Amino acid sequence: MLFEYIQRALETAEYKKLDDGTWFAEIPGFEGVWANRKTVEECRKELVEVLEEWLILKLRDGDTVPTVKDIDINIKEAVSATLH
Repeated sequence: MLFEYIQRALETAEYKKLDDGTWFAEIPGFEGVWANRKTVEECRKELVEVLEEWLILKLRDGDTVPTVKDIDINIKEAVSATLH
C-alpha cells in the first residue's frame, strides 16, 4: 500500500525547468516536499527520497498526511471498548 501511495502522489507532481537549466518539482498538498536537480530524472529520484523521508517523519510524529486518490495511510488509534 505504501508503494502505491508514493506512486500515486508522484503522479500529481509538478515539474518545471528553471532559468538556470535545472529542474524543480513539488507535490501539491505535501508542504515542504520538493526537489531541484540538473536533470528531470535526478529531480524525480530526489523527490521520491524527500517524500519517503517526509512520510516517515509525519507518521512517526502522528501527524496527518494527505489522502492520495482514495489511499489513506494515516495511522488510526485503535479504540478499545471496556465492558462494565
